[in-house]
Amino acid sequence: MSGHHHAPVTGPDLAERLHSRGLRVTPQRARVLEAVRNLGHATPEEIFEAVPEVDLTTVYRTLELLEELELVRHTHLDHGAPAFRPAEDDHVHVVCHDCGAVVDAPAALADDLERRLRDERGFWLDRAHLTIFGRCAGCADPHTGQARSPGTNNPTGAMRKT
Repeated sequence: MSGHHHAPVTGPDLAERLHSRGLRVTPQRARVLEAVRNLGHATPEEIFEAVPEVDLTTVYRTLELLEELELVRHTHLDHGAPAFRPAEDDHVHVVCHDCGAVVDAPAALADDLERRLRDERGFWLDRAHLTIFGRCAGCADPHTGQARSPGTNNPTGAMRKT
C-alpha cells in the first residue's frame, strides 16, 4: 500500500465513461474503483478484502473494465498478481529483489529511455507497466551492488514499501 491520498471517485467521470460504452454505473463498479483509489497499489485479492460485499470474480471483471475505460492501470511488482492503481497516478516502480521494498519514482525517470527507444528504434514505451528491479541500499553491498552477505541486510531497508 502506498499511503497516497487520491481524489474521491468522481461519479460523472465513471458514469460518463460507462455510458459512452452503453454500460451503467453499478454499486460494485463504484466500490471497486473507490477501493483502488483508496489503496493506491492493490492486487485484486486486496481489493476484494476492502470490498468483501463484491465477489472476487466481479472484482476481476470490474478491474478489467476499469482498465479498458482508462480509469485504472496495472503493473507487475513481483511474480504474483498484478497491482492496480488509479490511471492518473503516473510514476515508475522501483522494486528490491531481496526485501521486496517498492518505491514510487518520478515518471520523468524514464524520459530519456522513452525518448531513445522512440527515436532510435521507433518503439513506444508503455510506462504504466514499467517496473525496475534491483537492490535497495539496505540490501546491496555498497561496493558491488550484489546481495550482502546473509545477516548483514538492513531489516528496514532504505526504501519505503508502497
